[in-house]
Amino acid sequence: MISAFTNIFKIPELRQRVLFTLAMIVIMRVGAAITTPGVNAQVLREWFANVADQQSAGGVAALFNLFSGGALSHAAIFSLGIMPFISASIMLQLLTAVVPRLGKLAREDGGRQKIMQYTRYTTLILCAFQGWLLALSLENPASNPFLPGIMDTITRLDMPLVSAPGMGFRLLTILTMSAGTMFLMWLGDQITERGIGNGVSLIITVGILAQLPAGLIQAWRTFVPSGSGATSQVSPVVLVLMIAFLLIVIGAVIAVTQAQRKIAIQYAKRVVGRKVYGGQTQYMPLKVNYAGVMPIIFAQAILLFPSTIVQMAFPSNDFARSVADALTIGWPHYVFYATMIFFFSYFWVSTQFQPSQIADDLKKYGGFIPGVRPGKPTAEFLDYTMTRLTFAGAIFLTIIAVLPQLLSRSLQVPYMTAQFFGGTGLLIIVGVVLDTMRQVETHLLQRHYDGFLRKGRIRGARESRSRVGSGNVISESSLVWIYVALAIIVIAGVTILLGAGM
Repeated sequence: MISAFTNIFKIPELRQRVLFTLAMIVIMRVGAAITTPGVNAQVLREWFANVADQQSAGGVAALFNLFSGGALSHAAIFSLGIMPFISASIMLQLLTAVVPRLGKLAREDGGRQKIMQYTRYTTLILCAFQGWLLALSLENPASNPFLPGIMDTITRLDMPLVSAPGMGFRLLTILTMSAGTMFLMWLGDQITERGIGNGVSLIITVGILAQLPAGLIQAWRTFVPSGSGATSQVSPVVLVLMIAFLLIVIGAVIAVTQAQRKIAIQYAKRVVGRKVYGGQTQYMPLKVNYAGVMPIIFAQAILLFPSTIVQMAFPSNDFARSVADALTIGWPHYVFYATMIFFFSYFWVSTQFQPSQIADDLKKYGGFIPGVRPGKPTAEFLDYTMTRLTFAGAIFLTIIAVLPQLLSRSLQVPYMTAQFFGGTGLLIIVGVVLDTMRQVETHLLQRHYDGFLRKGRIRGARESRSRVGSGNVISESSLVWIYVALAIIVIAGVTILLGAGM
C-alpha cells in the first residue's frame, strides 16, 4: 500500500494530476471560508465559538451544511455548494427516463451534450431560487434553521447579521451564490479533465470530510470533558467499541457497494469474411446497491417537509410541535423513513434499469442468457433478478440510514460524530474513494507499477463517464499562476498563525 503511494509520484502524468486535484481542493476550501458580502462575519465567528453545536441532528439544515462542507453555516460564497447541479442532474435524468422525447435525444449523437446544457440552465435557475431563499433567511435570522441560537449572539454583540437588508442585498446574494455554484461546477469539470477522479463527486466528498475534524472535536469533548471536576457522561469503553464498530461499518459498506450479481451472456458465432466474431461468454454485472445513495437523499428531503410545514404553520401549538418531533426523531419517523427508502430504491431502479431494452439489445447483437429464451423471457428474468437484488440493497440502505440517529440517541454521541457511522456521507465517501483508487490503479498498472492490491486489481469495472466539459481546459500558464497563488495563500496563513501565537 505504501509503495503504491510512492509510485504515484514516479509517474509524471499521474503526479501532475494528483497535484492539480489537490490544488483545486485548496481553492474549494478557501471559497468555503469567504463570507458573502453584506453579512457580518464577526457575528458568525462569535456564534461559531459559542453555539455552533446546537444544530439539529439530521435536519435539512445539517444535511445541506454537510454537503457544502460547512460553508452554509459560514454564509460563505460557496454556501449552495454543488447541490443545485446534483438536483438538476437528477431531475433531467428522471425526465429522460419518463419523457420519450428526452429519451430519444439521449440516444442520438450529441444528445448527451444537449441534455448537459439543459442541466446547466436548470442549475442556474435553482441557484437563483435557493439564493433568494437564503438571502431572506439571513435577513430574518430568528427563523433561520441553518443558524440556531444566533439571535442570542446578535443581542449580546448588538450587531445585525445583515448590515443593509433589502433588495440590493438579495440580488447581491443571488449573484454571489450562483457564481459560486457555477465556479464549483467548472472546478469539477477541470478535475475530471486534468485531475484524478470525478470532479463533482470529489467536491461533495471533500465537503463531507471537511466536517470530520469538527466531529472528532465533538467526540473528544464528549468522552474527555475539560474543566476541573468534569466527568464524562459516556464510558471510555463505548469509545473503543465505537472505533471497532466504525471499522465494521466501513467494511460492510465497501462489501455491499462492490457486491454484484454476474449474469452470463453467451454470444453466437458470426463469420464475416475470414474472421469469426462472437462465440465467447461475457458477464453482465448487476449491482446489489444499484440505486446508490439516491433513495436516502430523496427520503430525507421529502420526509422533512411535513415537519417543517407543521412547525412553520403552528409555531406555538404543543400538539403540532409533538407531531413535528415524532416525524423528525420518533418511531413514526423510522417507519416512514424505511418505507420511503424501499419505495425510492425500487422507483430509481425502475426508471434507470430497462430490462426490455437490454433484452432487445442482446437479441440484436446475437447475445443470450444460457437457459433463458431471447426476447420477453430474458426481460422477465432480468426484472426478477433485479427485483430480488434491490430488496437486499434497500435493507442495507435502511440500516445504514438509521445508524447515525440510533447512535446519537442511544449512546449520547454528538450527531456531528455519529453521521460518519452511516447515512449519505459514508456511502458517498466510500464510493468516491473506491472510484478514485480504481483510476489511480489503472495508471499504475499501465506503467507496470504495483497497484494498491498486489494480488489483483480492485473489483468492479470503472464506470464510464461522459467527458462533457463546459468550455476549454485550463492552460498550462494559468495552472502555474494557480500554484503560485496557492503558495502565497499558504505562506500568508502560516504568517498569520505565527503572528497570532506571538
